Amino acid sequence: MQPRTFVSFLISDLQRIKMQMLNWASRFNISAFLDNQDYHLPFHSFDGLLAAGAVEYVRASAGHAFEDLREFAGRHHDWLFGHFAYDLVKETEPFGISQQATNPVGFPDLFFFIPEIIIELKGDRLHIGSLRQDHAGILEEILAAPGDGVGRQPMDGAAGGAGTRNAAGSVERGEGPRLQAAFSREEYLETIRTLREHILRGDCYEINFCQEFFSQPTDVDPLQIWQSLSKASPNPFAAFYRLEDKYLLCASPERYLRREGNRVISQPIKGTAPRVPGDPGADRAAGAGLAVSAKDRSENVMVVDLVRNDLSKVCLPGSVRVRELFGIYGFPQVYQMTSTVEGELAPGVDFIDAIQATFPMGSMTGAPKRRVVELIDQYERTSRGLFSGALGYVTPEGDFDFNVIIRSLFYNKTCHYLSYQVGSGITFYSNPEQEYEECLVKAEGIKKALGLRT
Repeated sequence: MQPRTFVSFLISDLQRIKMQMLNWASRFNISAFLDNQDYHLPFHSFDGLLAAGAVEYVRASAGHAFEDLREFAGRHHDWLFGHFAYDLVKETEPFGISQQATNPVGFPDLFFFIPEIIIELKGDRLHIGSLRQDHAGILEEILAAPGDGVGRQPMDGAAGGAGTRNAAGSVERGEGPRLQAAFSREEYLETIRTLREHILRGDCYEINFCQEFFSQPTDVDPLQIWQSLSKASPNPFAAFYRLEDKYLLCASPERYLRREGNRVISQPIKGTAPRVPGDPGADRAAGAGLAVSAKDRSENVMVVDLVRNDLSKVCLPGSVRVRELFGIYGFPQVYQMTSTVEGELAPGVDFIDAIQATFPMGSMTGAPKRRVVELIDQYERTSRGLFSGALGYVTPEGDFDFNVIIRSLFYNKTCHYLSYQVGSGITFYSNPEQEYEECLVKAEGIKKALGLRT
């Protein structure tokens, strides 16, 4: 294989060239586009990163997936892009996990590829890394592609209003696909009551419980939906990911795990409050209320402790610390409580070791992790698949960055299956009705992108 070289070019319109890159990449049946969507948060390295085409790849199922990835990565010293699906829990937390439910979208448990072409956007520069050695020709192809922009809307326009719901609590249909719920509203509420009983008995302290909404058969244009989702709900860990006939349209606000040299960083989110469009005072009060919410702080600190424990397995003793606790960050539909935990990796620890020690992420499971993943397996009706997994990249030097796959649409073009999942952290103090409403609020950006009233 020829060595990869990078060549830089000056650009003038960041938003336009992002769309040109995505339209150009549609010729490849495997691609991943990571987009910070104009958020400039700590530890961000780029404005956009595109991997197009697969020179080689590894596809694996839980049971031997990490071993297969280690063998694949050991043979290649290049960039890797790909995903870890939640169902790898059968490998990292195997005790008592049956995972009888299926996920019709069909993403494999693990998939990583060496891209033919990498394009990095940073400020006014576009860096093309190619094995073809035809950097100028690639740029010409990109600039010839359509460039309909994805503009970022102000918060008031993006957040939307309360909308109307029918008596069962499901979403009223607008122009988009007809969605079915895995749980009726009452079934969901009863399940939350049951989970609170588990907590009362001491089985766990907090559990992230999720539900699916789906449509089949349905036909959509993934790139068009991605544009709509980016307008309705821009978020700093967004992604457009295609794996043959399967698509992920991701509007995630959360980082799972990042490595910079010997430092590893996790930024779990736990704690949500809806934005208040059109009323700046009430909106600020909503954020301030989240900051002092005893319930949300309790959820957040439990997850922080879980992350600290996970990182301690691969970090030097005494190096794991909380860099920020209970940070409040605003996104189009919600405020989120985010904490930052970091540590210094022990010598010899690679990216696979770090993932195995911390996956699935604590913000999407709960505490203690082993017991809550059993309860998730028992009570959730759909296999999570790629939902609450992670998508990202690994550099040739071994640095990496992965998001948490939430606030996302999943689409299988072959079987015409479209779905999304939403969840919330359940503690003994959770109000089932409020948890149900929180799930609907988190899905507002997705529903707007699908043309559904919220």
